[in-house]
Amino acid sequence: MAHLLAPSLLSADFAELGKAVALIEGSAAAWHHIDVMDGVFVPNISFGLPVIRSIRKHAKKPFDVHLMIVRPDQYISAFRDAGADHLTVHLEACPHLHRSIQAIKAAGMKAGVAINPHSRVDLLEEVLADIDIVCLMSVNPGFGGQRFIERTYAKIAALRELRARTGSKAVIEIDGGVDAGNLQRLVEAGADVLVAGNSVFGAPDPAAAIAALAS
Repeated sequence: MAHLLAPSLLSADFAELGKAVALIEGSAAAWHHIDVMDGVFVPNISFGLPVIRSIRKHAKKPFDVHLMIVRPDQYISAFRDAGADHLTVHLEACPHLHRSIQAIKAAGMKAGVAINPHSRVDLLEEVLADIDIVCLMSVNPGFGGQRFIERTYAKIAALRELRARTGSKAVIEIDGGVDAGNLQRLVEAGADVLVAGNSVFGAPDPAAAIAALAS
């Protein structure tokens, strides 16, 4: 079963981000996954617009930007201008989610919606046919290197049913705790895109880790 790999730059050495981008560019990975955190929606702060704008100059593969921030609507155009190809917002952060999705698409990006581990997939029913990506958080957002939540497999199954019922074409992306130990089961369950952070950049040979996880 084919799947896409999106290494997460959150787990890279921030002093060597250019090398991490070059590694992904020269690998079998499909996307660069970029986590933006504000210290409000999640208890951590990562990088933002200036960093994305800087590394965009050195990349051709799509930038899959995951906003873990409050009030994401006011930054949609800014992330588009910085180089985002996909923009994913959190269901839990968007009181007017349908409007947020429309704004992302109007800005010319693919629209994604992420849901936290405690959120039910059926909360996406009214918007699923309108989006391109569903990002199932398989850890609690905010930090890299967390343990994978086993309940995720059941959520993938429920999401596949909902996707079929609504006629959605959205891909299912899994974010958090993905490694060689659960990759095959995730793909068999129906995951289309796997975000891998620590299992890539924490490996002795990140290039070999990408090759193994992307195959």
